[in-house]
Amino acid sequence: MEKAGLLIVDDQQEILNALQRLFKKDYRVFTAESGQQALGIMQKNEISVILCDQRMPGMDGVTFLSKAREIQPDAMRLIITGYADIEATIDAVNKAKIFQYITKPFEPEELKQIVRNATDRYRLTRENRLLQKRLESANKRLVSEKKLLQKQIEKELDLGNFIGNSPKMLHIFKLVRKVVDTPTTVLLLGETGTGKELLAKIIHFNSERRDKMFVVQNCGAIPDTLLQSELFGHVKGSFTGAVADKKGLFEMADKGTIFLDEIGDTSPALQLGLLRVLQEGEIKPLGSTRTKKVDVRVIAATNRDLQKEVEEGRFREDLFYRLSVFPIKLPPLRERKEDIPELVYFFIEKYSRRIGKEVKGIRPAALQKLIQAPFPGNIRELENEIERMVTLVDEGNFINDELLSPRFRKMAVNTIQIPSSEQNLKEAVGRLEREMIHRALKDNRGNILRSAEQLGISRVGLHKMLKRHQIEVSLFK
Repeated sequence: MEKAGLLIVDDQQEILNALQRLFKKDYRVFTAESGQQALGIMQKNEISVILCDQRMPGMDGVTFLSKAREIQPDAMRLIITGYADIEATIDAVNKAKIFQYITKPFEPEELKQIVRNATDRYRLTRENRLLQKRLESANKRLVSEKKLLQKQIEKELDLGNFIGNSPKMLHIFKLVRKVVDTPTTVLLLGETGTGKELLAKIIHFNSERRDKMFVVQNCGAIPDTLLQSELFGHVKGSFTGAVADKKGLFEMADKGTIFLDEIGDTSPALQLGLLRVLQEGEIKPLGSTRTKKVDVRVIAATNRDLQKEVEEGRFREDLFYRLSVFPIKLPPLRERKEDIPELVYFFIEKYSRRIGKEVKGIRPAALQKLIQAPFPGNIRELENEIERMVTLVDEGNFINDELLSPRFRKMAVNTIQIPSSEQNLKEAVGRLEREMIHRALKDNRGNILRSAEQLGISRVGLHKMLKRHQIEVSLFK
């Protein structure tokens, strides 16, 4: 380790020589006969400790140390003074921010210890300052990364990016737009895998609460006591293992949103706590006698029939009415099959980008079998199937029906699925034809040959379809 710099300032050369001999073994010693000369040394060298006499011609010790502080503020400043100067020196300590003053005469070993203490203090100050700069830099980077991530999340969860053009989904979008900027509690209903958590995120990140916390808790995933602790917090000693106070998710999500999935699985005790939050806007940590005010928007979700649960005495009626102020029912995928092609292409793009593999698209036969499937697992099941096929398909190829899971391959190829909104076969076929042509042109940036190959038809055949449907290719380039 490099020796610390020690600057000794005194107008008497014999004192300078004596002090230099005392410290030269342990320090890089600099000497100056005047304050002005010492300031010049400080302009060129790092000084850890300054040892200065108070009485000097031209510039006294306190004046010099005040100027030295402007050059190197971290240097530890020591001043040597006679008994007669003590009162004046003490008055001047605040001006120069002196670390310690030393009275004459002094013992050499005592002086060495004082300088060692000052050196240690300097190193600690420098290390703390360096650590503070690193923490500030890391904090700025984290804030920057958080803002970038927030923008990416907001972009990804923009309401306009929710996939679905079926009449039922368009109705849901209309409901969401009405409720998104209100504090109203929302109850999301629907089968497992219909996208309830995604819709909850979209509501939060499109609301005025987007800059605050969005927290998720599956109410059926953990035992009741732990769930109460997770949601409302606890105080030390409230139960075995509660070794310290803990904030609950409601307190952490103050001014933000909490998403309570599987709300139908909650116990009567927990339901009472949730009712207090919704009615009074307050929580009571486990083991505490005090309540805390919180401002949290609640979005709950369930795949159960809560009305039936109320009738059979398994769910509080008053909580049910509080939760179902604004219910939104998400349809199962089998009731919005016209959205399947768009979802398929979205998931192909998502997982090909994640895996780092070029996938040209999906063959019509494979897409048709996906459209025909019942999908008891809904969108989540479809997403898992697409991820599997993207993993299996060779680089630069189309996904064909041979890559489908066995149960999908068993689907009848010749069963045409007609969207319920169509009035006749001609309209249904025409709509499906237009959608597939649009997707192929979009995937291939308007390239006719590649689009025809993706659709499994000839180039001439595609040109005829473009003319029949009045599709302008230039819009896709």
